[in-house]
Amino acid sequence: MKAKIASGILMAVFFFGLTGASGDTAEVYIIRVADAISPGTAEFIHHGIKTAEKLPAACIIVELDTPGGLAESMRRIVQDILASTVPVVVYVAPGGARAASAGVMITMAADIAAMAPGTSIGAAHPVGAGGQEIGGTLSDKVLNDMVAQAKSVAEHRGRNPQWVERAIRESVSATETEALKENVIDLIAQDTDDLIRQINGRTVAGKGTLRLDTPRKTVLEEDLRTKILKTISSPNIAYILLMLGLAGLYFEFSHPGAVFPGVVGGICLVLAFFALQTLPVNYAGIILIVLAIIFFIMEMKIASYGLLSVAGIACLLLGSLMLFEGESSESRLAWGVLAPTLILISGFFTAVAFLVFRSQASRPVTGSAGLVGEIGVVQKTLAPRGKVLVHGELWNAVAPMAIDENVRVRVVKVTGLLLEVEPAEEPRRA
Repeated sequence: MKAKIASGILMAVFFFGLTGASGDTAEVYIIRVADAISPGTAEFIHHGIKTAEKLPAACIIVELDTPGGLAESMRRIVQDILASTVPVVVYVAPGGARAASAGVMITMAADIAAMAPGTSIGAAHPVGAGGQEIGGTLSDKVLNDMVAQAKSVAEHRGRNPQWVERAIRESVSATETEALKENVIDLIAQDTDDLIRQINGRTVAGKGTLRLDTPRKTVLEEDLRTKILKTISSPNIAYILLMLGLAGLYFEFSHPGAVFPGVVGGICLVLAFFALQTLPVNYAGIILIVLAIIFFIMEMKIASYGLLSVAGIACLLLGSLMLFEGESSESRLAWGVLAPTLILISGFFTAVAFLVFRSQASRPVTGSAGLVGEIGVVQKTLAPRGKVLVHGELWNAVAPMAIDENVRVRVVKVTGLLLEVEPAEEPRRA
């Protein structure tokens, strides 16, 4: 009996030892971002945070190396980090990496901010999509808005709001040692393992204490959807894909059976809608662009003498200008893309509509309809039926009067294989 009790105790100890070891293992998710901040990047980080929350993981480490990117995407990432129930650590790494522009805000939003030796942070002054300076009232509006958000985030995380303001207004940058001294980051770590050792036991406000004695690191990889989204999620690329898609489908509908333009247009349109779902889209712009296509189609059906084409071009221009909304200039179309694309696509729509209209208005030259109005010669007297030679072919013909052989006649109607004809010239009177 004692032997059985001892055996049961040993088994229980062994069982609880296993579960205890399993329970002590801390899951650490690592998200590596080494690119410009885009809607694809925002989607990748959003998915990683949601995955870690479902597990739940002990913490998330975002290894960051970015020159900056879209302000709208940066705002979404900051919102996800601030709303995360799992502690988020932003680690500017490896050596030589930087957290510039939008990267500053993402680092500020982290529960724990860290940098590797040989890295830098700063230069967060907002610029346009092509890197150009934003001028006028818009510059002040964008600058003040970004400063207000950055200071709010920095104060919420207990970091230096004055330095963040200078990074935005004056494009100030700092090395990892300067950033630590200025209370911009919390620590400097040689690598990810050193980072985990340093944050082990640290208490995160509202999220508890990190227990990372036996961490298990899991690197989250980008899936195919994220890779495609990162490639096409630029307002300029999304707009070009949208225009190519509409042009391809328009050509296919106006010339049924071409197949290839319709296939390419359909693919481009799907990719465009996939990209538009992550961008700040104004639906009034989409409606105007669709209305432009309707006007171009109507041009083929109605003789408007070009008025519908002009209306279509106007709607296309207005829709393109209104398609993307947002305060930051990088979330809008660049004129270097808008102008050439608009000229080419408008010219394409107008040219196709003109060709279709001309083909519909021109007189048929083949088939039965092509015989109407043609001149033939009577080969067998029409009384009222006979034979007529038209286009080198002998046809059965009927006339409203008797017509002798070798007289020229004009075809007025074709009924099956029977031609209705009339004298090509009025008979002379004596």
